[in-house]
Amino acid sequence: MMKKLSGATPALGPYSAGVGFGDLVFVSGQIPTDAQGRLPEGIRAQARQSILNVKSVLEAGGSDLQHVVKTTVFLRDMDDFAAVNEVYAEYFNGDVQPARSCVQAAKLPKDMPLEIEAIGVRVR
Repeated sequence: MMKKLSGATPALGPYSAGVGFGDLVFVSGQIPTDAQGRLPEGIRAQARQSILNVKSVLEAGGSDLQHVVKTTVFLRDMDDFAAVNEVYAEYFNGDVQPARSCVQAAKLPKDMPLEIEAIGVRVR
């Protein structure tokens, strides 16, 4: 049975922030705004906020960052790739990092600089 999950920030449209199904937690793309809708200054802080938003949805579904098996990173500007990787490596630094795709997107919701989605495995 599917279970709708909420996160740190509400979904911007007719979709769930995340969905739990069986042993998996599917996290919709998380933009880098905090619970009050504020956008941090700078791409590193923005990447950190997107990851924290992913973490919030994962935890609502019984998973965590250490049990993520796949992520997709959408960047408005591929020149931010190295900076985002630095922050990403702070959170995904185990023996086995998740599989990942990273693509440049012409335009993201609310004209955000990045968005991160993930699939995690439930651990509780």
